[in-house]
Amino acid sequence: MSYLSSNQLKQYDDEGFVCPINIFSKEKAKEIRNEIELIENKIPEELEKSGRYNAHLISPLLDEVTHNSKVLDAVESIIGENILVCGTTLFIKNPNEKGFVSYHQDAKYIGLEPHNWVTAWVAITDSNEKNGCMRMWSGSHKDNLKDHDQKFNEGNLLTRGQTINNVPKEETTPLILEAGQMSLHHPTVVHGSELNQSNDRRIGFVIQSYISTNVKQVLGKNSVQLARGVDNFNFHEKIGRPDTLMSKNDRELKKKENDNLQEIFYKGSTKKGSY
Repeated sequence: MSYLSSNQLKQYDDEGFVCPINIFSKEKAKEIRNEIELIENKIPEELEKSGRYNAHLISPLLDEVTHNSKVLDAVESIIGENILVCGTTLFIKNPNEKGFVSYHQDAKYIGLEPHNWVTAWVAITDSNEKNGCMRMWSGSHKDNLKDHDQKFNEGNLLTRGQTINNVPKEETTPLILEAGQMSLHHPTVVHGSELNQSNDRRIGFVIQSYISTNVKQVLGKNSVQLARGVDNFNFHEKIGRPDTLMSKNDRELKKKENDNLQEIFYKGSTKKGSY
């Protein structure tokens, strides 16, 4: 039994992504946004720069999204029933800030092999062309990994400003989502996003990524949560889930995991960005 329909699975196979997938209500999305903004208000630096990674380890509501059964059902349709959570990222674009994401492939710097994994992009606010939604180069996942320039350019929300040059924007597809919907995309599909030109924040919560238990981390180490099924490989250390908001131990765990992630993202680079 597959949660995704045959048409949705065909879209994923053909194009490298599938959307929109309904997960939870706009009211629930607002509750999650409120928790994110509560963390920002209480400890302003907690989610800034590289602090945006692994917020699900300190936020029970983001943890709830990460382990949401509808999300996991859709993921299972693509990678199978044994599912690990290998990290999350908050992509927040504030109005009037020059934040964008250059065109890139997730698999290029993330160290997860083989590519039996999928990234879930969950809209906490509406995501559309006005506020800088993701754009996908349909079918690009069928090619090999492409060359990326490291630009470290201002406003780029990626670690190294990793950029594939000459992506034909007119051939890219905007992934328009309402708050509470998500998209799934393939590790090697080329994607990016542009500036937020609206008067509100655009908040995306990205589970990057859901991996099958047979996937190794070849550039370093990062711990995982068992989301579904069994792990007969045990390639990764397991960590638990938060039960209170921003506990001291959970914040320390998040910091440790994020330090490990920095080692992975900047492997082989002589320079380091602010993410």
